[in-house]
Amino acid sequence: MSFESLGLMPELLRAIADQGYTEATPIQLKAIPPILAHHDIMGRAQTGTGKTAGFALPILQMLAPQQNASPSPARHPIRALILAPTRELAAQDEESVRVYGKYLALRSSVVYGGVDIDPQIKVLRGGIEILVATPGRLLDHVHQKTVNLSRVEILVLDEGDRMLDMGFMPDIKRILALLPAQRQNLMFSATFSDEIKRLASQILRSPVVIEVARRNAPTDLVTHQMYEVEAGRKRALLAHLIKSRDMRQVLVFVRMKRDANRLTRELVRDGVAATAIHSDRTQGERMKALEDFKQGAVNVLVATDIAARGLDIEQLPYVINYELPHVAEDYIHRIGRTGRAGSTGEAISLVCGDEHRMLEDIERELKRKLERLPLPELAGGRKSGSAGGHHAAPRHASSHQQPHSKPHAKPHPKPPSAPLPGGFDFSKPYEPKLADNPPAPAASHHGHAHTRAKSGRRPTAALLGGLSAKKS
Repeated sequence: MSFESLGLMPELLRAIADQGYTEATPIQLKAIPPILAHHDIMGRAQTGTGKTAGFALPILQMLAPQQNASPSPARHPIRALILAPTRELAAQDEESVRVYGKYLALRSSVVYGGVDIDPQIKVLRGGIEILVATPGRLLDHVHQKTVNLSRVEILVLDEGDRMLDMGFMPDIKRILALLPAQRQNLMFSATFSDEIKRLASQILRSPVVIEVARRNAPTDLVTHQMYEVEAGRKRALLAHLIKSRDMRQVLVFVRMKRDANRLTRELVRDGVAATAIHSDRTQGERMKALEDFKQGAVNVLVATDIAARGLDIEQLPYVINYELPHVAEDYIHRIGRTGRAGSTGEAISLVCGDEHRMLEDIERELKRKLERLPLPELAGGRKSGSAGGHHAAPRHASSHQQPHSKPHAKPHPKPPSAPLPGGFDFSKPYEPKLADNPPAPAASHHGHAHTRAKSGRRPTAALLGGLSAKKS
């Protein structure tokens, strides 16, 4: 169905057409009419289905009667509050609001942590109607009295289950206490756990429940494949796949931040343009990494699960699980970055022996087996072998050598170094010359001093100034 059938105003239809969209997605078809009718919503849809436009468009339409061009901040109170769990998702939600509302005189802005708060304060003091925020930074503004939430008419919780996972519920409850009791509440997420349902029962009033896919359903447009490979051969396989298949845009997932940095450095050494995104990088660095990836300045974005949700990369063709996630549900969120908005995608997993239990959990969640692919010939290694993720133990010499085995060859001695001017030769051990009249050796209970005098040698510590013998 077209957007015109949803009763959207001409200014919004024009903005939608500018983006090249002609037909609404299922979540938009089911969510927009009840939101426009001022119902609370509990919406569940798989990622990449147009969920953000599903709430941004009706919010803009409902606030349009209050638009004005007045410069007075008092004429632009915050009327809609959208809470998001991550900086990236918050920024993308606000971008959608701005894109779809470009023909309306409504102001929007986004606030999140990790950046200077002063520019945010300046924007807030100028007045905005729609605020997108992460919970922690919003409370910072509340404490500094730079934001007023007393006029909020619409509250959106985006990725509510992720907020729960990240421990934001105490912050959200503090924020809820600052909002007017009479308001419209919208909750959207890719999944809803039992805990989220309990939260929804406390916030939503007789909500319209919208579901467009079964719980944790992966998009049907994504193929799921895997290679069984030793842990020590994963990087070689990853570089081989990227180069041999000429992959121009690949999102690679690892579990830990340090591993993201290490893998990025190794890929760059392998001649692959790569960058990393994780929570230890500053917001500026994360935004630059994402922008470089979107614009094609780098081919590979190595990410931790901070990027598993909220990243909207148009027509991303490949997601590679360099390491499987500990929780099967996170696999769904990772591969949800591809196969979006009707585009096809590939999800490729590199699985070692230590990850077989995680693989079984993922296949149980998917209700299908990942397609096993033959391991290609990799430079400098075997074509296949143990997929146990452990490096092969070195074989020690024994009397039971295999037939035709060759004894270890002795290393060639290094050529002697030429002595420097003055006769000192660094290729020989340091042996200081004894004085013409050496002092008598001190007595020792163990006879060490006597041995040292007899051999003409002193301890290596003599290089640091010498050791004086202890007096008895």
